[in-house]
Amino acid sequence: MATVDPIALDLVDFLNASPTNFHAVDEAKKRLKQAGFVHLSEREDWVLEPGGKYFFTRNHSTIIAFAIGKKYVAGNGFHIIGAHTDSPCLKVKPVSKVTKGGYLEVGVQTYGGGLWHTWFDRDLTLAGRVIKKEVKDGSVSYSHCLVRIEEHILRIPTLAIHLDKSVTEAFKFNTHSHLVPVLATSVKGEIQKLVDQNGPCKSNAKANVDNKKHHPVLLQLIADQAHCHPDEICDFELQVCDTQPSVIGGAMKEFIFSGRIDNLCMSFCALKALVDSISVGSLLDEESGVRMVALFDHEEVGSNSAQGAGSPAMLDALSRITKSFDSSDPRFLEKAIQRSFLVSADMAHALHPNFMDKHEENHQPKLHGGLVIKHNANQRYATSAVTAFIFREIAEMHNLPIQDFVVRNDMPCGSTIGPILASGVGIRTVDVGAPQLSMHSIREMCAVDDAKHSYEHFKAYFNEFTELEKKLSHPDACQQEPAYASPDHFLRYKTKDSDNRKIPKTNMPKADDSNNRKILKKAPGNPS
Repeated sequence: MATVDPIALDLVDFLNASPTNFHAVDEAKKRLKQAGFVHLSEREDWVLEPGGKYFFTRNHSTIIAFAIGKKYVAGNGFHIIGAHTDSPCLKVKPVSKVTKGGYLEVGVQTYGGGLWHTWFDRDLTLAGRVIKKEVKDGSVSYSHCLVRIEEHILRIPTLAIHLDKSVTEAFKFNTHSHLVPVLATSVKGEIQKLVDQNGPCKSNAKANVDNKKHHPVLLQLIADQAHCHPDEICDFELQVCDTQPSVIGGAMKEFIFSGRIDNLCMSFCALKALVDSISVGSLLDEESGVRMVALFDHEEVGSNSAQGAGSPAMLDALSRITKSFDSSDPRFLEKAIQRSFLVSADMAHALHPNFMDKHEENHQPKLHGGLVIKHNANQRYATSAVTAFIFREIAEMHNLPIQDFVVRNDMPCGSTIGPILASGVGIRTVDVGAPQLSMHSIREMCAVDDAKHSYEHFKAYFNEFTELEKKLSHPDACQQEPAYASPDHFLRYKTKDSDNRKIPKTNMPKADDSNNRKILKKAPGNPS
């Protein structure tokens, strides 16, 4: 029997602990605290130190963690990996009580662009967060708690083929009328209601109001998980979840079968890479930058929220960190952004063996092939030649596989948080992702090897970027630049070091370059 890499096993544990974005952030918090990271509050002043490790959350669904190099000074760069915590799902409506045909159903909204046909005939449940009222010694307070109903309580049944012969040609359904989970039959629900009414109730008025919005049996199930009475539930954000656990699969134990691989796989790999890149205290001794992981909510619906990538969350973090070390000059933040680099990590489309014509002939990412660099001329991805080179160079340094993806010209191209952050913050960005199949299905799949490759590549990025950055001659710099942009000038490599890594030339170009082209001298004080 094939052995499974521990990185993949750890990823499966992370997936099983994270049925929702709230649970994913909670699991990330636990791992960060275990690694010695300090929990910050955006409502309070920050006292940061070189060598320190910190994180903060927004809405309990976005988390930003960072480790400050011991040689960091204000104005130095940030080395960031960005991903997202949300996935397409069905979310419970504010008024979810649906009764028809003798059944109790739960009204849901579609969130994101899911493959909704995959949600039919699955054993389903609910998870999310609950706001509950607590009374202690006559004092009232309100708290947030996470809930997850382990029982298989919901199902969306398909219509029998005998009642719809056209289903053999195409499975068509209405997401409003047909995508409604069954909770119970009305008869059983009435019996349960009588049982509940005969039990203790602290506030019948509040209970009656909620009973008009949600089925009592549903409220009781939620209350049991929140360790409160149904009338103490003030509100909740719940989503429908598959009850089947994430597993290692395939005849050779080479696949991961799970929901939410997009994008919890990248979130996990980024988080683990950050933690492991500084697992030994001395690893930050020579670091002059800040290593950061930002996991955002609401990517699947455009990122336009207070906790999405379109919010000021990342820019606020960069600003507060910079100002914590020196607030005397506002230009420090501007300099820091230009010295920073973002890896936008979101899963990529692997070549499908049964639909090979859906990929462009020369860009067909494959499972086990390593991270995929995503390119799009219309800026649906934020990758440039420079940022792609940097990420590819890190792979070469560590003998890691790397692939490229371009969507076909006759197909629309998806997007990521990359262009949002690149345009909103002004940071150099490369869009990458591990290859997967069945993206946005309730049950997706990726390769064990690619989880390992992703983790190793992200970890190498954190460990190598500071030194690699020193070897780059940037075309936007004004000192001693030639009047034309020559590839030989932009990256002046001439030899390799003892580890077979490329190192730059130290001498500037002469009056004539290798192609006998004249280099124009610039007038003093006129860099343009």
